[in-house]
Amino acid sequence: MSAPKPAARADGVSLWRYLKLFRQDILSAQPDKLYRAKMAEFRTPFFRSFLINQPDLVQQVLVEEPERFPKSARVTAGLRPLLGQSVFVTNGETWKRQRRIIDPAFSGGRLKQIFPEILRAAKEASTRLADGPFDVEPFMSRIAADVIFRTMFSRSIDDVLAAKTYAAFQTYQRSQPVLTPAAFVPGLPARLRRKARLAAEDIRQSLRALIEARRDEMAAGHAPDDLVTKLMSGVDPETGQGFSDEELLDQIAIFILAGHETSASTLAWALWLLADAPNWAERVAGEGRDFAAAPSFAALSKLPVTRNVVQETLRLYPPVPMMVREAAEDQVFRKREVRAGSQIVISPWHIHRHEAHWDDADDFRPDRWEDLRPREAHYLPFSAGPRICPGAGFAMTEAVVVIATLMGAHVFRMDGSRPTPVAHLTVRSRDGIRLIASRRNQTSSCRD
Repeated sequence: MSAPKPAARADGVSLWRYLKLFRQDILSAQPDKLYRAKMAEFRTPFFRSFLINQPDLVQQVLVEEPERFPKSARVTAGLRPLLGQSVFVTNGETWKRQRRIIDPAFSGGRLKQIFPEILRAAKEASTRLADGPFDVEPFMSRIAADVIFRTMFSRSIDDVLAAKTYAAFQTYQRSQPVLTPAAFVPGLPARLRRKARLAAEDIRQSLRALIEARRDEMAAGHAPDDLVTKLMSGVDPETGQGFSDEELLDQIAIFILAGHETSASTLAWALWLLADAPNWAERVAGEGRDFAAAPSFAALSKLPVTRNVVQETLRLYPPVPMMVREAAEDQVFRKREVRAGSQIVISPWHIHRHEAHWDDADDFRPDRWEDLRPREAHYLPFSAGPRICPGAGFAMTEAVVVIATLMGAHVFRMDGSRPTPVAHLTVRSRDGIRLIASRRNQTSSCRD
């Protein structure tokens, strides 16, 4: 079964037409030849950019020499009014200090500790799902938001303040493009659209209230041992200093934004791919029923098919389709001069569907993961190297639990439409993902 991808642009469009397309949807702005190219160069009046698909170059930029290729401020400019100096946008010593404080919050058996909250959110969502047609994306977005608020703040999405914060995030995501004119014109300040600016202010105000409530709980000695408590009490082992109030808010903002938006993208595409592949759907459903009968963290090891489906979904629909770095000094890539200041684009979207890296690159084939192990230069849904997403394990666990839970209890069928992927903050469908749900007959069995 072939997984849809957007129609590539025709070669020869004007520069300004290309930039307009790029702002609207990064994926459809790119030429089809990038699924075969080792490297491509793009020129604008203000800078040059190089998209690299060659594995050794990807390894050099992300893993071997990341300090020579810091994160590009052009792409993060539009997010700074919301995310401030979060770990997503910083570089150098500031970023290193932030990771030294953040990383311990995701280690030390944290996945096992948060597993019950993920399972609870998945079960409640499964119970809410009514038979009939529904739009998968908002349904999955709510599940992912529920998971992130439970694991970060020990509050469900039904909590008034959590619901208000989530609503503001939704408004922000719908209102603000990933790329603003500041990404293309040097010296132009990043500006939020009015609706996005108001939503960003609401988000930060709500997060301050949540943080203050947690400070009171910590002072009283009964704060839950969740991710926010870990971030608030964490210190840099080299300096003994923790996050300032604003820096803490920045980190929490990116974890909520990235944690629910990327997971929602993966969950939605996984459900659609399974609806389009009934044989795989029944195999996952079988695992889901067994898991529901005796759910535990240890039982996750008994869901290999579900995990393979999630990995294949992340290959075909990586939530973050492109990552942009900037050359800090002159380089030479494939005998081409790459001047300092050039933008280096690494596209999981193209690498994951590249004809030289994958057999049947556009096909949904979870069985490829039975023998295949992710190779950093060919498979990087969570990036690679020192900037790899600290929540990668969390995201995989969440996706496996949610998909197994939903598939074990429901049958999902196509409604006749096929979604067209577009890139906003993450890879979503242009017109939503429509499926038809029906509850399974729990007494029947139809495994292969």
